[in-house]
Amino acid sequence: MPKKTIQRFMPDHNKIKEQKSLKIFGSLLHDANLWHLNRRSARGAFAIGLFFAFIPVPFQMVLAAALAIPCRVNLPISVALVWITNPLTMPPIFYVAYLVGAAVLGQEQQPFHFEANLQWLSESMSTIGPAFITGSLVCAFSASIIGYFGIDLLWRRSVNKAWTARGK
Repeated sequence: MPKKTIQRFMPDHNKIKEQKSLKIFGSLLHDANLWHLNRRSARGAFAIGLFFAFIPVPFQMVLAAALAIPCRVNLPISVALVWITNPLTMPPIFYVAYLVGAAVLGQEQQPFHFEANLQWLSESMSTIGPAFITGSLVCAFSASIIGYFGIDLLWRRSVNKAWTARGK
């Protein structure tokens, strides 16, 4: 079940190979293991994709691809999962990351109002930055571990269910 469900949503690997942002990897994208879908490649891709989804840096897709290639896990899944944090979901997810970081560091939550300028960014990094970065890392590692073992469990249950149904 997970394999069929995942394959239904996976884009064509030829289209992914033609992406401008992934051209920097050149012939490394021709490794068949990057496009193969099995339990090992899926769980690793979920871990990588979910990790970089919670890291607040630009070019998350490129970073996920850069780690998926040497780990030889499914490239489309790892790149696609980065889009969990998209322009609509980013504010609430990163606010929760800030709250997690403040709790981990034992800091009180500081009020702030977002302004789109460099001065606000530099001032905020000194006040809320440590809690935000810490929370982002905690959320990234947590989501990565949960994704890794969660997809592994779902995959195993699906295979066991298929074997049981086949034996009847």
